[in-house]
Amino acid sequence: MTNELIVSKHGGGVDIALLCDKKLTELHREGSSSSYHVGDFYLGRIKKISPSLNAAFVDIGSEKDAFLHYYDLGPNVRSVKKLTRMVLDGKTSAADLDRFEMEEQTVKTGKISQVFKKSDVVLVQVLKEPISNKGPKIGCDISIAGRYFVLVPFSNHISLSKKIGNPEEKKRLKKLAQTLKPENFGVIIRTVAEGVDITELDQDLRSLLKKWDQLAQNLKTAQPGRMVLGEGSRLDTFLRDVLNESFTQISVNDKDLFQELQSYVGKIAPGLEKIVRLYQGKSDIFDHFNVSRQIRSSFGKTVPFSGSAYLVVEHTEALHVFDVNSGNAVFDAENREANVSRINMEAVGEIARQIRLRDMGGIIVVDFIDMKDPQLKKNLNQALRDAMKTDRARHTILPMSKFGLVEITRERVRPQTVILNTETCPSCNGSGRIESSVQLFEMLENTLVYLWENLNHKGVVLKAHPFIAAYISKGFPSVRWKWWWKYRHWLRVESVDTFHIGEYQFEDRNGKEISRL
Repeated sequence: MTNELIVSKHGGGVDIALLCDKKLTELHREGSSSSYHVGDFYLGRIKKISPSLNAAFVDIGSEKDAFLHYYDLGPNVRSVKKLTRMVLDGKTSAADLDRFEMEEQTVKTGKISQVFKKSDVVLVQVLKEPISNKGPKIGCDISIAGRYFVLVPFSNHISLSKKIGNPEEKKRLKKLAQTLKPENFGVIIRTVAEGVDITELDQDLRSLLKKWDQLAQNLKTAQPGRMVLGEGSRLDTFLRDVLNESFTQISVNDKDLFQELQSYVGKIAPGLEKIVRLYQGKSDIFDHFNVSRQIRSSFGKTVPFSGSAYLVVEHTEALHVFDVNSGNAVFDAENREANVSRINMEAVGEIARQIRLRDMGGIIVVDFIDMKDPQLKKNLNQALRDAMKTDRARHTILPMSKFGLVEITRERVRPQTVILNTETCPSCNGSGRIESSVQLFEMLENTLVYLWENLNHKGVVLKAHPFIAAYISKGFPSVRWKWWWKYRHWLRVESVDTFHIGEYQFEDRNGKEISRL
């Protein structure tokens, strides 16, 4: 599998398209005024404690107060709170934790009122961006993500990605991390660290410690409700998390952004900066790489995936539904199970792609075509799990229910990607109603009478939608013949495919427009 990244910078921000084997798999949009990214640090002030929710509402400057649940405090929240207060009071520089006296850890069964009271100030980190009418979700279990490590202050624990399978490599990485990390700092070793030499690992950890130093420095002069340190642009974090040897090309249409990307890629993945290219074509970059067409075909309510088979996709605020349809396929009784299984299996790949592409979160329900064979159901569920292994968002897939439904829960950290593929109907202007055929033909006839008798036009030509043109000119006696017998004027009729159902135009014999609706 080969990956390409297409980056389009425009006045409204930056659009990022990930293509896997030339097929659009992820689409991210970052507005020029985007705020509250996952990973950003803020100095928050407790506005309200809600014992019933075991949570607090925190002012971090957003329109809606941020939500802080007890489970997101982390075990070392008291240490975070203590350090925040000490830095703001000028009692410590905060960066060096080896001499910091840690506070007692919280327990999972505690209450948030035991940790915070109204007006307390504490360093928090954004866990989820604002979605719908909800404010950001935040936590106090702070961490700083890098290319190979995630730095976790106030901890001494070392953990490794479960995707690293080699026992010897696990042992090597854990030993290196133990040697490199300072006291009172824990680390999470990421999957991409597998096989990387100690020089690059040390460099990555040092950059994370520098970021922690910067965070501590900014905290000294921070004001409640203001950002202390940003995670960076969505493009940078995306490249940091996904860039690997499978990428063959990164194309960008802006010279300044091209230089920034080349420099950034050279830092996080030396040698891959050569795949960053500046697109200078005349057409739009998304049009050139066939992204625009894929966007239009992938974000509709119905999505074709094989032959006549298609998916129907429905959304609510917290629930998304996929309905698998076979289309015009006809199954004979003997091979029905095998044919249905084949269509369901083909649907799996498109469902996994659509979930990533639209960045769906919450509960997702898939209604596959009914199958009776338990083994086929088990194979289908495993195929879905395999297809979603490349999805970086945390998710859980349940076995198929007796009703043939598969339920998926997927982490929601930002609003889903929505591309509108609909336009306001030119016939009804979005009302859902058009003039009746009786009214339409009355208007046509009245206009014709006025043109023939009052303005004395000869050789009038009517241009209309093919349905209207056929209704007037076809059959015997046609509407046109009836008008001839009644008014003694012949009407030429031409169909225009681009006209909507209620649109028409009258022209004289020279092609000059004389009336239009």
